[in-house]
Order: sequence, then structure tokens, then C-alpha cells
Amino acid sequence: MNRQQVRILVVDDEPDIRRLVSEILEDEGYQVAMAENADQARQLKASRQPELILLDIWMPDTDGITLLKEWASDEIPLCPVIMMSGHGSVEAAVEATRLGAYDFLEKPLSLARLLLIVERALEACNLQRENAGLKLQLAIDIEPVGKSATVARTKDQLKRLAQHDTRVLLIGEPGVGKELYARYMHHNSPHRDGPFIDVAVGSIAPENAAVEFFGKERGGKVHQGLLERANRGTLFLGEISGMDQETQLRLLSALESRSFLRVGGSETVQVDVRIISSTKVPLDEEVKSRRFRQDLYYLLNEVAIGIEPLRNHSEDVPALLSFYVDYFVNHEKLPFRRFSMSAQNFLRNYGWRGNVRELKNLVQRLMILGVGEDIELEEVKSALGAVANDHHSSQVVPDFFNLPLKDARDHFEKAYLEYHLEHAGGSVAKLSTAVGIERTHLYRKLHALNIKL
Repeated sequence: MNRQQVRILVVDDEPDIRRLVSEILEDEGYQVAMAENADQARQLKASRQPELILLDIWMPDTDGITLLKEWASDEIPLCPVIMMSGHGSVEAAVEATRLGAYDFLEKPLSLARLLLIVERALEACNLQRENAGLKLQLAIDIEPVGKSATVARTKDQLKRLAQHDTRVLLIGEPGVGKELYARYMHHNSPHRDGPFIDVAVGSIAPENAAVEFFGKERGGKVHQGLLERANRGTLFLGEISGMDQETQLRLLSALESRSFLRVGGSETVQVDVRIISSTKVPLDEEVKSRRFRQDLYYLLNEVAIGIEPLRNHSEDVPALLSFYVDYFVNHEKLPFRRFSMSAQNFLRNYGWRGNVRELKNLVQRLMILGVGEDIELEEVKSALGAVANDHHSSQVVPDFFNLPLKDARDHFEKAYLEYHLEHAGGSVAKLSTAVGIERTHLYRKLHALNIKL
């Protein structure tokens, strides 16, 4: 925070104290206003809107504790307040802290401590604002993008289902955003203040599944599993058809009884967890072929919601392109680029076999590898493989060439693996064959690069 833009209000009935504190703060570059009583303090707080207030406790008209209580009861959030007193007491300090004061300084003031506390209070306030901004950004990021009737209908259905403890099965092609819709449902449910734990079921090796889901106890130490970590929240089971038979049986028992034993444990663990599952394959066919338990299928499939492929609501493509450009600018610090109107029109009519995931990966590749602010039609066609030979590609230096080697390698590996994952239809087994990486190592690599299955 630029100190020249920071406004501080000093409230004290002693002229020498006001002048000394103000001069010290102004020497440090702060903007300072002074009030000698509570009435002036109220007026200056309203007009100057300070980022920090230094407030004396003992004043002739209204004491500082009463004034702090008055401000704390306002609907407008209060900036950091540092209390000052020449007759400090434990009771006054406790009361000021209870009302929200940041700290308590005794007179005669230590100017070094004063400046330290002021700086810390402003840093803490700035951090709170940043956290509030992150929470807002998270709320924005879980809102499915699009104003089509298809997206609006799905959101409305999930919003209504979110108010009940119904177990929901999301059905849709790979890449349609089933996890995003699950997060949206969680955010609109009574469980919103609890954790949202998502797991790509197929990425868990059968021999590790029991510990992953139910945790373990050994040598007096407890390792919490997915169910326990999701307590009072939501557990999203992505691509549930990939679960092995033994884990299916244990999960069925745990969901029916809302309890389970950790591996190696002897005490029952009670949990209250909302389960949302997803599948890209017809789960009823998996039941018929006996690869998936019928009783678990009925338990998870209390309500089934189909998530439409992107080609069925292609009018949302321009909004999605804009959203992911902003996403990569803000989250990966990539240079801003914009899609030309001809490129947007072309992409509205594109087939999107990989759905929203393919669109997101396309935007990422174009922002990493492309040059210039405008993304034209020919560049889009080339990135999609519609142009066999791009004469300029050998002459263009990708932006990630300017990054440190590790960052550049991560950018390339993520784009490379996501590209092949699309063509493998989301199958890790096929991806492993295509890229020549052993599956156990590949799972670790996908997790490290935050690539969702």
C-alpha cells in the first residue's frame, strides 16, 4: 500500500500528543487528520474515511471506548483502530479488544512501537481485503458460464436440489464441467460453509482405495480419509464407474450407516457428508455387466441430472472464451489476448468433441504459444489442426520461452498432457500409452500439474 494514499485519523484531547503523533506519521508519508474530541472525530471519520484511527480512551465529552462501541455497531466495516491511554488498565484493554480494536498503546508513547503497530495494522487490513477479494473470485469461478436456456435450466435444477440432502448423479460427456456444476450445487446448499472435497475416482489405485476413502490409524497416529475430510461438507466422486468392487462395498456400507472404521482402527467414525457423483458412461450398463453394484447405483442415483455437451448450447461459446482469457490472465499471468469476431463465429460452429475442457485448453494454448493481442481465425484453425502447415510457426518465439526453465516446462507439460488427455477421451490408460509414461508416475504428474480427470 502506498503510504501517501493512506489516511490516518488521530483522536486525542491533548494538543502536544496530537501534534507529536501527527508529525511522526506525516514524516513517514501518511496523510493525517486530527480531532480533539469525539464530535470532531465523528465528523472527520465520515468525511475523510480513514484507513486507520489512533483513538485516545480518556476524552472530555465521550470516552474512546464508547466511541469505539458506537463505530463498531455501524453497518459499515470499521478500519483498524489502535487505542491510546495514559491511564491504561487491563479491563480497558480487554474491552477495547472485544469491541474490535487492533491493539492498545500506553502513554508515554514509544514512537518506534507506534510506527510498528501502525504498519502491522495496515498490513493486516490489506490482507483481509485481499482475502475478501479471493473469496469473491472463488464465488465467481464456481458460477457456470453461460446465459443459454440450457445452462440456466441446469443451474435452476441444481439450486433447488441443493436445499435437500438428495444424492445427485451428474451424467455427461468428458469435459462438460461436471465438477464445476457439483461445486455450484455445494455453494448453494446448507453445506456451503463446509469443505468441498473432489476426487477423481479412477485415479486411485485399488490397493490404496481403502486408506484414501476411510483413512487409517497406526501407532497412535490418525490419517483422515476423504469421507472424514468432507464431514459437514460435500464429497464429489468424479467418474464413479472407475471404483473397484471392494471399495464400492465399503462405500455402500459407510453411506447407509453414515459411519465407518478407519483402516487399522477400532472406533466408529460418524460423518455427515453430501455425496455428488458423476459419470461419463451409462452407469446402468455398468450395472448390467456387473462392473458396478446395483445397490450402490440406486443409492447414488436418487436424482440424475444430465449436463449437456457444449455443441448443444454453442451460443455460450463467446462468453466462455472471454471467461477463460480472463482466467489465464489472472491466475497464470499470461499476456491478454482477444478473439476476433471471425474466430468467435468459427468456434461457435465447431464440434467441441472435448466440450468445455477442450475450449479451455484451446484458449490456454493460444495464450501461451501465440503472439500479439488479437487471435485471428487462421491461428485458431491452426491450433485445432484444421490447417496442415502453419508457415509462421517456426518463426514465432512462444511467450513461455521467456520464463525460467521450470515454469516453461510446467506450462508445456500441462498443455501437452491436457491435449493428449482430450484425444484419449479422459482415459488415463490410453493417455499412458500415448505419452509413454507409466500409469503410477502419470497419476502423480497429473496431480502435480492440477489436471482434472
